[in-house]
Order: sequence, then structure tokens, then C-alpha cells
Amino acid sequence: MRGNLGAIALILIGAVALAINLGLLQVDFARLLSTWWPLLLILLGIGMFLAPGTGDRGRGQR
Repeated sequence: MRGNLGAIALILIGAVALAINLGLLQVDFARLLSTWWPLLLILLGIGMFLAPGTGDRGRGQR
């Protein structure tokens, strides 16, 4: 899931950047980030929670 999440994020960021460069979208990133920065923390936490193989589940087994 971690690889897919990163790939989707890069695609979305690239699509938004292209739309801004082509003049199709006007976004004030400073204002947007100052309002929605807690959502980035939530998404990061969800991504870490759903990432496979990050726990100590199989540590004691051989």
C-alpha cells in the first residue's frame, strides 16, 4: 500500500502542478497549506498505519 499511496500522491501533485502551469487552475498554496496542514498529518498517520510489515509480529518466530 505504501508504494501505491506514494504513486497516487505523485500523480495528483503532478496533475495539479500541470493545471496551474497551463493556467487552468489558480491556487494559493500558502493559504491552502495554512488551513489544511492538520489533514497532512492525519493522512501520514493513516498511511503509516496501513503500511504492511512495520510491526513486530513475526520477530519471535523462526
